[in-house]
Amino acid sequence: MSENSIIKWQDSYSIGIKLVDEQHKELINLTNKLFTSCILEQDQLTNVFMTTLHEAVDYVVYHFDTEMKIMERVNYPHLETHRNEHKKFAKEVLTQVEDFKSGKTTVPISFVNFLKNWVLNHVAVSDKKIGDYLVTLKKSGALDRMTLAAKKG
Repeated sequence: MSENSIIKWQDSYSIGIKLVDEQHKELINLTNKLFTSCILEQDQLTNVFMTTLHEAVDYVVYHFDTEMKIMERVNYPHLETHRNEHKKFAKEVLTQVEDFKSGKTTVPISFVNFLKNWVLNHVAVSDKKIGDYLVTLKKSGALDRMTLAAKKG
């Protein structure tokens, strides 16, 4: 892990869906970019943090959409629970952004720690369950390989 990283991808985070694993890697990269912004001077911090935060939020929306489409395609039994985790995350992000905009100086590092913990826990627990479910479907022959590719649109 580099000096300016707070998370490093580990193979144990893989859920076995290449598209989702690549997106998780990008979420880790964005978390590290936010972490790096926290060591900047206040004027730079505000600009870099907000720009990166918007980029991360956009990417998270894209990522959540991908996961939802995959889970819907395979009739994942815990879809609603997973969807609710995503909603709770989105709500917390909006709260953090509003706190930052209102001038709370503790928000950047607090948000980075929240994001790090959420990404690692969500990937290691909730998303891992999706991967396990798909492995079970593959073993039973119930999963067509093309099912996993989330269609655009």
